[in-house]
Parts: sequence; C-alpha cells; structure tokens
Amino acid sequence: MKLELNKSFNNSQNRLIYTVSQISNEIKLILEDSYPAVWVKGEVSNFKLYSSGHTYFNIKDSNSQIRAVMFKNASAGLGFEPKNGDEVLIFGRISTYLKSGDYQIIVNRMEQYGQGLLYNEYEKLKNKLAKEGFFDQEHKKKIPDIVNKIGIVTSKDGAALYDILKVINSLNVNVDVLIYPARVQGEQAEKEIVTAIEYLNIHHKDLDVLFVGRGGGQLEDLLAFNSEDVVRSIFRSKIPTVSCVGHEIDFTIADFVADLRAPTPSAAAEIVLREKIELQKRLAFLKTDLHSCIDNTLSNCRQYLTKLKNLKALTRPQDLYKEKIDYVNELSSKLLRNIGRVVHYKTEKLENVSHNLQILSPYNIFKRGFAICFDGKNKIIKSSKNVYIGQQIKVQLDIGNLYAEVKKYD
Repeated sequence: MKLELNKSFNNSQNRLIYTVSQISNEIKLILEDSYPAVWVKGEVSNFKLYSSGHTYFNIKDSNSQIRAVMFKNASAGLGFEPKNGDEVLIFGRISTYLKSGDYQIIVNRMEQYGQGLLYNEYEKLKNKLAKEGFFDQEHKKKIPDIVNKIGIVTSKDGAALYDILKVINSLNVNVDVLIYPARVQGEQAEKEIVTAIEYLNIHHKDLDVLFVGRGGGQLEDLLAFNSEDVVRSIFRSKIPTVSCVGHEIDFTIADFVADLRAPTPSAAAEIVLREKIELQKRLAFLKTDLHSCIDNTLSNCRQYLTKLKNLKALTRPQDLYKEKIDYVNELSSKLLRNIGRVVHYKTEKLENVSHNLQILSPYNIFKRGFAICFDGKNKIIKSSKNVYIGQQIKVQLDIGNLYAEVKKYD
C-alpha cells in the first residue's frame, strides 16, 4: 500500500518538509505493511481487563516493552487467565495510534509459552504417524448403522460422561452402555486409557462402538490423547472407535487415527445413534400408518356387515321366498297358457291335415262305387295289360272283397 502525501519544498534551501501528521502516516504505513502478522514472545505486565471485554497490557523482555491490546472477540477465546509475569506467545499485527505517535500490537491469539514446546512435539508425532499410514482411510472401520451397545472410556467424574449419557437418555433409544473409568489427565492417564481399550477389546468384543474422549482443555490438558501409546492402542482396536475430545476447536492425534472424530462427547452420541433414531422414527411412522390402515379396514368391514345385516334375505327371508314362489307361479301360469295355445294350434292344424287326408284318401272313393283290384301278390293292378286269362284277383270294395278269375280283358 502506498499513500501519496502533500509535501512542501523549500526551494532556496532544497529541503523536503513533512507535517507531523504526514510523517506519522508514513511511519504507520511502513510499520503496518512490514508487520501484518507477527509472533512475539515476552512477559506480561500492567495487565488490565476492562468491563467492555477488551484487554490492555504490555509485552516486555529485559530491554524493551511494547503496548498490546486484545479486543473482546479475541479475549473470549483465551483458555487461561493471563497475569503479570506470565511468559506468553502472542500473535497479531503492528498498528500505530496517530494522535499520540505510539505503536502497539493488536493481539488475535495468546498462548502460554510452554504450549509452543508441546505443539512442536504434537506436530512431530503427528507427522511420524502420518508417514506410517495411521491416518489412512483404508484403515478406518465402518461405524455400524444400528448401534445397540456402546463402550465408553473416560473419567467417571468428568463432564464428558455426563454429556454422553444425557444425550442417550434424551434420545430415548434402547442401547446398552458399558463404562470403563479411566483418568484423562495426569501421569497415569495414558496407561489407564490404553488398559481400558485393550481390556474392552479382549473381554467385550460384542461392543458395536467404543467412545474414547474427555471434555475440552488447553494443549497440556490433552496430553494423553496426543501420546503415542494411546494413539497406537486406538489404531489396534478391533472395535470401531470414536474420538470425542471437546471442544469443537480442539484436535488431538487421537482424532486423526480414530475411525470417527466427533467434535464433542455429546455430538458423538448424536452421530452414532443417528441411524437408530431415524429407524425408530421410521418404525413409529409405519406403526401409525399400520394402525390407520387397520382402523380403516375395520371401519369398512363394519359398514359392510351393517349393510349385510339390513339385507331382506336376513331380516325378512320369508319375503324373499314368497317373491320367488310368486315368480315361479307366474312362470307356471305363463307356461300353461302357452302350452294351451300351442296345443290348440296343433289340434287345429292336425284336424286340417286329417280333413285333407280324408279328402285325399282312396277309401273315400269306395263310397262312390269304385273298387281296387289286387293280383295274387297283393299288388294293385293298374292296367289290364298286367293280368292274364285265368289269373286269380282280389277286388276290394267299400264293404268287403270279391275274389274272381280273369276271363277276358281288353
């Protein structure tokens, strides 16, 4: 950044002359451009925390001191209470105050100086294990979708255990919890955590998942979860592990090696039981839907039974029977009438045919004096050419027959 200033020249003496504000602005630009972000180590002095939430102090060494200010938002993130005489590391930018011509450091972050050494050890171990493949995705075990039994390795008196159990109770899920108390801070913490993980892997292989964690804290408070022994025991665990070291901004090496990292202990319970909760919700929905279907089916059946109950066949079966009898009688009457008509018609037709037959019958001719002649074989003689002299013939009359012999024929 470059600021153009209105400068005046004394031509007679060839001098470049600044105003006080101009030179102050020049110094401000040079300082702020040169030191936009710096780490400074020193001792805290004249420390004051105001009601506004802003913090003012000096950072000094044996030869010099610099004013520093830490505004409310940055002060809220401090994990410890600085006091005069503390050796600290501060991170921020150089700024100048034009009215007084002073410069100061606007601090964004402050650490106790011991944390810097711990952080170096943390990075060294993290890089070592990363090269050995401890954090590779291929080694991550899948957390079961449905979790029925959870193991917890943490302090029995810590907030982490309380938070986990509180979430489990609030979710109202049917899950068994096995707690293996272990210190999570101090000299014995690493050993106890390792022992707990190994014991549960040997004697409680039925665990679906294993929580290993604690509440939040400073870097030195989380030493156990940055130790090589604990990290290796998590890596060797046959039970899927969840690292749950709070708070959300804290990352430990255990977070990187575990099969799942939860930002807080309570979040671990929520994440692991999420599928089970969703399944329970689904089952509850299906249960309600099933009850609704059953109720609808029963209602439809009741309506159908009511309809059947009111049918005439059940309420007055005799009416239905009478209707059928009346119908049959009606059909019978129709049949008899039709039969009578058919018989009458057929009788008349038969009489006509009989009359015609009588008219056409040869026997009616006999009454008029005609006769029929038969030869000896009882065949009708239709021509005189079919007889011979002396042949015996029969003559059929209207009444009786004559037997004669042919004497002559024409």
